Amino acid sequence: MKHIRIIILLLIVCYFPNLLLAQRFWAEDDGQYYEFSEKGIELINPKSAQRTLFLANKLLVPTGKTDALEISHFSISDNKERILLYTNSKRVWREETRGDYWVFDKKTNQLTQLGASFPASQLMFAKFNPQGTKVAYVVKSNHNIYVEDLATGAIKQITTDGTDRIINGTFDWVYEEEFGCKDGFRWSPDGNTIAYWKLDARAIRNFLMINNTDSIYSYTIPIEYPKVGQAPSACTIWTYQLSTDATTQIQVPGDAIQHYIPRMEWSLDGKQVILQQLNRKQNESKIYLIDVATNNAKNIHSEKNDSWIDIKSRWNNNDPTGWDWIQNGKAFIWVSEKDGWRKIYQIDLQGNEKLITHADYDVIDIELFDAKREMIYFSASPNNATQKYLYSLSTKGGAPKRLTPESFSGTCEYDIAKNGQIAMFNFSNNKTAKSNALIELPTHKTLVDFRGTISKKPEDGITEFFKVTTADGVSLDGWMVKPADFNPNKKYPVVFMVYGEPASQTVLDNFRAGMNSLYSGNMSKDGYIYISLENRGAPAPKGTEWRKSIYRKIGQLNIRDQALGAKEILKWSFVDSSRIAVWGWSGGGSSTLNLLGQYPEIYKTGIAIAAVADQLLYDNVYQERYMGLPQENLEDFQNGSPLKYAKNIKGNLLYIHGTGDDNVHYQNAEVLINELVKNNVQFQFMSYPNRSHSINEGEGTSQHLKTLFTNYLKQHCPPGAR
Repeated sequence: MKHIRIIILLLIVCYFPNLLLAQRFWAEDDGQYYEFSEKGIELINPKSAQRTLFLANKLLVPTGKTDALEISHFSISDNKERILLYTNSKRVWREETRGDYWVFDKKTNQLTQLGASFPASQLMFAKFNPQGTKVAYVVKSNHNIYVEDLATGAIKQITTDGTDRIINGTFDWVYEEEFGCKDGFRWSPDGNTIAYWKLDARAIRNFLMINNTDSIYSYTIPIEYPKVGQAPSACTIWTYQLSTDATTQIQVPGDAIQHYIPRMEWSLDGKQVILQQLNRKQNESKIYLIDVATNNAKNIHSEKNDSWIDIKSRWNNNDPTGWDWIQNGKAFIWVSEKDGWRKIYQIDLQGNEKLITHADYDVIDIELFDAKREMIYFSASPNNATQKYLYSLSTKGGAPKRLTPESFSGTCEYDIAKNGQIAMFNFSNNKTAKSNALIELPTHKTLVDFRGTISKKPEDGITEFFKVTTADGVSLDGWMVKPADFNPNKKYPVVFMVYGEPASQTVLDNFRAGMNSLYSGNMSKDGYIYISLENRGAPAPKGTEWRKSIYRKIGQLNIRDQALGAKEILKWSFVDSSRIAVWGWSGGGSSTLNLLGQYPEIYKTGIAIAAVADQLLYDNVYQERYMGLPQENLEDFQNGSPLKYAKNIKGNLLYIHGTGDDNVHYQNAEVLINELVKNNVQFQFMSYPNRSHSINEGEGTSQHLKTLFTNYLKQHCPPGAR
C-alpha cells in the first residue's frame, strides 16, 4: 500500500527532468561516476565535467547483430578486468529484476552472453565472485541458482529443487513488497561458497486475478499471496560449497514458518554468516552469528518492542542489503528505536552494544557509511519534522554535526560518492527547487554550483505550512495551497489529500508539497484550498511514540486525527463547510473511505483509489506488523476497516480500482461494492481492466484517470469563492 512513491516519481519527472535523463553510478574510490550516453558508458569527473569513454557502444554489438545492447545497469569485477552488463530487463513485481546478462572482457574486447541456453529475460541478480572468474545468477523460470565459469563457459546448477513455490536465491511476492528483499544470495569473500535464501511457499494459496480482455476466453493470473492471518512461507538459509558440491542448511533457531529473515550477509573473514531474524509479529528481533564450519548459531543481540521493529529497508531506500562493518569486521553499526528515538548503535561480535548517537532526535536515513574513514553520514531534522538535512558522525561517537548550511531551509537530498568526499546536492522547499550542485564533504564547500533552479509562481499558488491542535491535544503538521485570488472574506472549498498509514509521510517541505498530479489544470487558479495533514502513525521524525501510537489502531487513531484536524480547519472563516472533499490512493484510499464512513458530517465528497476495504484481505507481513495477529485481536482489524463504516457514507463517493492489482486486490472493490449496495449507498465506480496498483499501464490510462478525477471533483465539490 505504498502508491504515494509512484506519485512522487511522476512529479519528479515533471519538475526535475534532468535528474532522470542520466543515470549515475559512482565509481568505487575516485569520486567519479559512470553515466549512460549515446556513445556508450562514460566516466565523468564531476569537478571538471571531463568525460572519458569507458565502454563504447561499438564494443557492445553482439555477434550477428547491428545494434548495441541497451544497458540498464552494470557492475565491474573486483580485478577490473570484466564488466557485467544487464539488458533486456523485464518487470517481476515492482521492479525490472529479470533480464539478460552479458560479460565484456576488457583484455580481449570479447562480449559473451551468460546463460544463453535459457529463455530470454530469465536471469536475475547476476554477480561476479570476488575473484572475477565466475558469475552466479538465478533463473526466474525455475527459481534455481547457477554458476557460470567465465573461462570455459561451463554452467553448474547449484540448486535443483526450485519450482514456482520452492524459491532459491530470490523471494516471494510479500518479501519483496514489504521487506524490500529481492536479491537472495551472497558470494563468500573467498569465492568458494554461496549462501542463499530458500523460501518454501507450497502452503501459500494463489490469489487469482482474471484477464477478460486479451483473449476470447478469460484466463486467470495466479499470485502467490499470503493474506492476513495466514502463515508465511517457510524461510531457511543454505550454503553451497563449490569445491566439494556440498549443500548445507544453516541451523537457525526457531520455526522457519513463524519467523522472517530479512537480512543475511557474510562476515568479513568469510567464516561466519550473520543474519537478522524477526518473529511473526515483527516485534522481536534477533541477530545470529553462525559458524559455517560447525553450523553453530550464536544469538549476539536481541530486541523486543511493544509494537513493531523496523528493518534496514526503512532507512535505506527500501534496500535491506549490506552489513555495515567497522573495526575490520569486529563490530557493526545498527539502528534501533528502543529508547524512543531512532538512533545508531555499535554492536561487536560478542554482542556488546554501545550507543553512538546520543542526541534525542531521529535518524531519518543513513546516507552513506564510510568504513575507511569511520564516518557516518545521515539525514535528520531535529526541529522540524517536515524537513531534512545532512549530518555527520564518527563511528567512535561524539556529537553529530550538521553539515547542511543554515541558509538551506527545506528538504536536502544527497547522492554521496562511495569515497565519502563529494556529493551531488539537490535542495527544495515549498517555493524553490535547485538541482545538481557538487559539494565537498565533510565541509559542504560548493565545488560546482546548482545547475538547475525552478520557482513557483505566485499565481500558481504557494504552499504554506501550518499546525493545528486537535481536541485531543495532538498537534498536526499540515500544508495548504490557497486559491490564487484568495479573498479572506469569502468562502472556499477544501480538498484534503490523505495517506495516513505508517508507509508514507505526506507533509514534507519540498517542491512537490501542494501539488496534485491527478488534477487536470491548476487547483489554485480554479479556486480550491488544497490541504494535507500528517496524523500520528506517519513515519515522520517525531519520535517512536508518535510513529507507533498507531499500533493495532490503523483505521481508528489516524482517522480520528485527520477528522479532528479537519474540524479545526472548518473553524476558519474562509472555509466552506458544505464543500469538503478528501482523496487518497492505496492506504490513502482506505483512509478516504474511513473518513467518509466514520465522519460523514465533515466530508461531503471522496475519491478513493485502490483502497483496502477489509484489512483481512491484505498481505500478512504489512498488516500483521502494524496490527498484530487476527487470531489474537480480530476486532482491531474489523474496527479499522472501511467495510464496517460503508453503510454510514452520506456524501458523494467515486471509487477506482485496477482489476490487475496484485498488491491491493480488486477483491476489495467488489467486497466494498456489495456492502454499499446492501445498504443502498449510492456511489460511482470505475474499474481499469488489467491495470496494476499504479493504474498507469495502457494507452491513454493516465490521462483518463486525471480527467475522471478532475471532472468528478468539479461536479461534486465545485471550485471558487462564494
